Amino acid sequence: MTITQLQYVLAVAEHKNFTLAAEKSYVTQPTLSMQVQKLEDELDILIFDRGKKPITITEVGQKIVAQAKNIVAEAERIKDIVDQDKGFIGGDYTIGIIPTVMPTLLPMFLNTFIKKYPKVNLIIKEQPTEALIRNILDGHLDAGIAATPLEIEFIKERPLYYEPFVGYVPSNHRLASHKELGTEDLDVNDILLLQDGHCFRDGVINLCKTPKNHQEEHFKIESGSFETLVSLSDEGMGMTLLPYLNTLELDSKKINQLRPFRNPSPAREISLIYHKSELKIQITEALKEVISSIVKGAIAFQDVKIISPLAK
Repeated sequence: MTITQLQYVLAVAEHKNFTLAAEKSYVTQPTLSMQVQKLEDELDILIFDRGKKPITITEVGQKIVAQAKNIVAEAERIKDIVDQDKGFIGGDYTIGIIPTVMPTLLPMFLNTFIKKYPKVNLIIKEQPTEALIRNILDGHLDAGIAATPLEIEFIKERPLYYEPFVGYVPSNHRLASHKELGTEDLDVNDILLLQDGHCFRDGVINLCKTPKNHQEEHFKIESGSFETLVSLSDEGMGMTLLPYLNTLELDSKKINQLRPFRNPSPAREISLIYHKSELKIQITEALKEVISSIVKGAIAFQDVKIISPLAK
């Protein structure tokens, strides 16, 4: 039994196809198939049922795949130990960032990070929270940046910053005369929301006291863009809420429509999340240090109340 064989088993388990698994593993299909077959012969069991399309994992195969994940992760840990002992910070590092954070945060830290740590090959993917969690568990991501708390047993959360919610209120809205907002002022039925699947949407709904009344809806929008919500708000379709960093690039006319919340300001907690096995922890720590130091200069809010991103 070899680590390589276990890596091939994990590839087939993920892709449910020997040809695709071989392609992703950068080997020929016969080579991969032969190594998986050798492992099955050694164990005297079938890991995969090849008679079905797509390939399925047998009952005992499920247990082997789960154990293989642990073994491969622990094998990779040996290289981590050596890198940490040498003080080396480099190599591939794949990170996922949720869509409501990536456009504002990434330009703030990316250039600084790659200049400070030129030996790190940072691979960045925009993914919703659900995908981040799944890919961290499966080992496809080294870390993620997401709204927390997530309350997931195998994930560690390291807060990077707390980002206040800000109201965007058009001049014809009932709250336009308010200089500050309170949560009691909000009615979720006249707030333009992001589409389902965005944790910021869930945070806004959790913030509001009134429940969503779908019967009174005159239109339904599915958008992942804060810019779209601001434009619709300008057209008198309702107010919206924005994360603080999204307000920094607004023009002077739109800035006049912003309304902060009274302290403690509702805010989302943005954290670096990663598997509790802490693989590549030296890169994770470097990333946290760079992001935290940069964002600290942009967000000076201290008196905040964290709003959970978990859908109720």
